[in-house]
Amino acid sequence: MTEPLPTPRTWQDDAAAELADAARQLGRGSVLVVGDAMLDRYFYGEATRISQEAPVPVLCLQRELSLPGGAANVVRNITAVGAAAAFVAVVGDDMAGSDLTALIGRQSGVEPWLLVQGSRVTTVKTRFLAQGQHLLRADTEDPGPLHPKIAERLLRIATDAMAATSVTLLSDYSKGVLAGDMPARLVQAARQAGRPIIVDPKGGDYAGYAGADVIMPNRRELASVTGLPAETDEEIEVAARTMLERHQIGAALITRSEHGISLVTPAGAWHFPAEALDVHDVSGAGDTVAAVLAAGMAARLPLPIAARLANVAAGIVVGKVGTAVARQDDILGRLAPVAGNRTKIATREAAIEQAERWRRRGWRVGFTNGRFDRLHQGHVHLLEQARGACDRLIVAIAGDGTPRTAKNGRRHMRPEADRAADLAALSAVDLVCILEEESPLAIIAALRPDLLVKGSDHAAADIVGADMVESWGGTVLRAELLPASARANGALASPRVS
Repeated sequence: MTEPLPTPRTWQDDAAAELADAARQLGRGSVLVVGDAMLDRYFYGEATRISQEAPVPVLCLQRELSLPGGAANVVRNITAVGAAAAFVAVVGDDMAGSDLTALIGRQSGVEPWLLVQGSRVTTVKTRFLAQGQHLLRADTEDPGPLHPKIAERLLRIATDAMAATSVTLLSDYSKGVLAGDMPARLVQAARQAGRPIIVDPKGGDYAGYAGADVIMPNRRELASVTGLPAETDEEIEVAARTMLERHQIGAALITRSEHGISLVTPAGAWHFPAEALDVHDVSGAGDTVAAVLAAGMAARLPLPIAARLANVAAGIVVGKVGTAVARQDDILGRLAPVAGNRTKIATREAAIEQAERWRRRGWRVGFTNGRFDRLHQGHVHLLEQARGACDRLIVAIAGDGTPRTAKNGRRHMRPEADRAADLAALSAVDLVCILEEESPLAIIAALRPDLLVKGSDHAAADIVGADMVESWGGTVLRAELLPASARANGALASPRVS
């Protein structure tokens, strides 16, 4: 079951080094998630006029994005911090179910058990956004209970999976998978298997969750289920302990929106203030808290430490756009920010998310790519032109594993870490990421830059991705080259910094 709790203390007492070490352990365990899977669909576009048919905006669609949602998003967050996940859920025999199954199947570190119920529709949440603002959400769902045969099969699979995983997490979205006595039977199975079980509940009756190790209501749910006020720290503690005693639950993690989270046990309480630096979208923050808490418990971290990391992760996610995740590197970066320009070096996924945040602010995002082996004044001249034509510039460099073609008789490149650090030191560069594939087409499609930059020695027809960028209204810049006589003897001895 859960590790013994240390003496209660405030979150400030947790040293950053201790928390960073704990964050590195998040990938050591495995979590079984049982719950309601759904498909999150996003349609992005521009709304610049009102329909003549009705007083509603006309959305001119530009792109579509599909992501695993609900309990499937919890799984996505678990694997983001490096932990393994088993996932037991139900989808309908429809196109959305097939799409969701494919999305989950492409995730590494996940063992999915997605049962198909022919008479059921897959839950889909479709969001329409213009200029970063939600216009409409349309839902398709079947919240009724599962067919009895499907329910029994799900229970058998989940019970077997408990033996192969460290912690079980029930993610209840009131879409039928955890209806009726299913939660109680799963809690009983977990206790018999000697596995801790966490519940992210829904509804107003928690009797079915009796005996769980941790339950995760939000503040309003806590007040509703106990009939007690739950505003201040003291009220949260009283209401939470009432709930724990009533249902014989080990601990409660209360999510409190802009006030952070509170962990309450019979032995004490911990209150963690919100960690968000910049709130963009609160979608999925509760999933992140549940996922990181479960990963922490699976790694046998003390419960207050796992809760603290979950709070940090939630603060990261609300600063991202859409149903996002907090990766282990994100958490480590928040706990112990890297000094200097290396903070500009990002993973491909982080670069895509950062580009979306910049666009949400109305900033023009530029992109260029290359090897940048021996950084010289010609490179700097090109990058300064690029930065002058946009608000933020992302540079992708060829990774160590990409094919190396000869240039000036040289086939070997300097290590990607050195080349990335040199570029990050330039004031003209806002973000650097590594390009693992030979062609930049995939990352251009994902970043959707407003500006694509290459040197004027590239013919317009030969610039990879130019047609794609122009198709969504972006522009292509063929930057002027610095005369060879002005290149200051080739490589820069020390890149210019801001």
